[in-house]
Amino acid sequence: MSRLVIRIALFVAVVVSMTFAGVAQTPSAKVPTIDQSLEMYSVGSPKISPDGKHVVYEQTRTNWDANAFETDLWIADVATGERHLLTTMGHSCNPAEWSPDGKWIAFVSDRPGSLPKSPDGKRQLWIMPAGGGEAQQITKMEKGVGGFDWAPDSQRIAISAEAPEPKAMKDRKESFGDYHVIHADYEMTHLWLVDLPKTDAAGRVSAVGEPKELTKESDFSVEEFSFSPDGSRIAFSAARDPDLISSFSKDIYVVTVADGVVKKIVDTPGPDSDPQWSPDGKQIAYATSNGEKYFFYANQRIAVVDAVGGKPKVVSEAFDEDPDLLKWAPEGIYFSGLHKMSSALYLLDPAKGNLKKIAMPGSDIAGSFTFSKDFKQVAYRGAGTNQYAEIYASMLPEGSAAKLTNAGAQEEGFSVAKREVVRWKSGDGTEIEGVLYKPADFSPTKKYPLLVVIHGGPTGIDMPFVSADRYYPIERFVAKGALVLRPNYRGSAGYGAKFRALNVRNLGVGDYADVISGVEYLIGQGFVDKDRVGSMGWSEGGYISAFITTSSDRFKAVSVGAGISDWMTYYVNTDITPFTVQYLRATPWDDPEIYKVTSPISYISKAKTPTLIQQGSVDHRVPVPNSFELRQALEDHGVPVKMVLYDGFGHPINKPKQQRAVMEENENWFGHYIWGDPLAPALTPRPIEKKDEKDAATK
Repeated sequence: MSRLVIRIALFVAVVVSMTFAGVAQTPSAKVPTIDQSLEMYSVGSPKISPDGKHVVYEQTRTNWDANAFETDLWIADVATGERHLLTTMGHSCNPAEWSPDGKWIAFVSDRPGSLPKSPDGKRQLWIMPAGGGEAQQITKMEKGVGGFDWAPDSQRIAISAEAPEPKAMKDRKESFGDYHVIHADYEMTHLWLVDLPKTDAAGRVSAVGEPKELTKESDFSVEEFSFSPDGSRIAFSAARDPDLISSFSKDIYVVTVADGVVKKIVDTPGPDSDPQWSPDGKQIAYATSNGEKYFFYANQRIAVVDAVGGKPKVVSEAFDEDPDLLKWAPEGIYFSGLHKMSSALYLLDPAKGNLKKIAMPGSDIAGSFTFSKDFKQVAYRGAGTNQYAEIYASMLPEGSAAKLTNAGAQEEGFSVAKREVVRWKSGDGTEIEGVLYKPADFSPTKKYPLLVVIHGGPTGIDMPFVSADRYYPIERFVAKGALVLRPNYRGSAGYGAKFRALNVRNLGVGDYADVISGVEYLIGQGFVDKDRVGSMGWSEGGYISAFITTSSDRFKAVSVGAGISDWMTYYVNTDITPFTVQYLRATPWDDPEIYKVTSPISYISKAKTPTLIQQGSVDHRVPVPNSFELRQALEDHGVPVKMVLYDGFGHPINKPKQQRAVMEENENWFGHYIWGDPLAPALTPRPIEKKDEKDAATK
């Protein structure tokens, strides 16, 4: 349950001639199998070189043998569009950053270490020559490396990492075995400084020094950080401990690199994060809740403070959404942000507060912006309606865009649903938007089943671009003759602070009304079969689907993925207890009635809809007792229910084989209750076609 919207794997689309089970086909329209969907890749996180001539970006890849979604680094030439694989396959390599002089590319990877006594399986920092050559490991931190940032002189790199396990803890384990104390035994993240290693005549690392700990005596846990323009200081955010419930305590600090002296420069209530230096090094911009008590759904702001401390000044009041702070350039502060179902780059004048939206050619949905050293060029991830997201490069402040990737080629030979934005009024008059998926041969004179796929968050958002299916085989549902609605219910990101606050003390109730009103609106258009409607979603989407199970007889089938059934059960088990206090404005001890009204389990006596429940067995975000409670209650009331636990997984199901199971379970469930197909009692194992990853990577 967070604002982060999580998205997407390596496959070159192959035109296949078989008929996929349960999906109607025409000779010219083919549908990807679930495995093919899981093998489709995405591109993201572009990093443009300081001179603007090259862009390094991430490309996902599905490794069936290792049962992992992995990430490779690729590099593209901006002038020619030529691109090639930069890192060897087999382990994830991300994120990447260019050295300021453009000579090196650094990245973090869990690949086997090349340094003596390097701990196995930990993500370490690696560097490689920008012109090509073998990557070389430069850290061997006991617990791995978190983030990193190059110093302006390209000779040092700051990293964040947990300190080695202290002797006192080792002694405790030796005497008493492993255990941990709740809200204690924290492992703090510190800042460290790594010198660029010495290299021999062949350019290979010949000696690696020990990292210098900059925040050794600190009583906080470091998060985001950045070097000052002259490299003498590092600004960073830190919380009192790494526990999610302590996010409110994040403040801004500055540490002097030479002597490790730390000074807190921002101490306002609520979280302050992501510090970025002004070009002259005299000020720092950062993201802030600006003292807002209920900051989970309130707008973040950009504020500016003197680098030595002082009274902060909020400078982004004109933007009614969360600004994603990027960089402070000579011409102003760059940030990205949402506006309904679009996203864009903005330039903010910190002195006057004026905003300028900078359009990216052909990309209504653009993000992940990075800049050349002179801020005259930008690389970004962009997409339009019914398009795959690609990596682009463009001149600033305006210019034509060069497309550097071709992820959209994956849809060639396959039928792809057409996305369009629809709008309707909810029960209280609030306008709600959603994305409607239609078959390519849609006819308004026909009646179609309707499946509702509900995003998480609640501050997530669905947009009308194309991406590979995960969790729910949407393209297969559409190819089988369904319409799919993805509603941006109240609380979704992109629609401003007032809209995000509409489900405060109204969780589930208002969200449910938004979904039901969307279904009724589409039925009213005359092309939906009102007797074949289903709903599914994960996290908050699973919660709303649970509400549908216990509150509506409109739906013929529901799938609840890691959803809340009882807010009391959630509150006392979750790793993020402030969530309910923020949205319900009370603990269950202070106001048990609001917890009852907003819990699907309170309406279980009305439940009739067959429900599939899926969840990771060690989910701490939405604790598993929620699923057990809903399953038992449905069984006790004679409602058809099936519950699947994915062993060892937390809130996301983030491995391909288990994702295959999630998608096949959903296809089986809705195939039966919406289309009348036989309900398979269990999934059928089948041989996996091996693919030559090396050949696929070169295409």
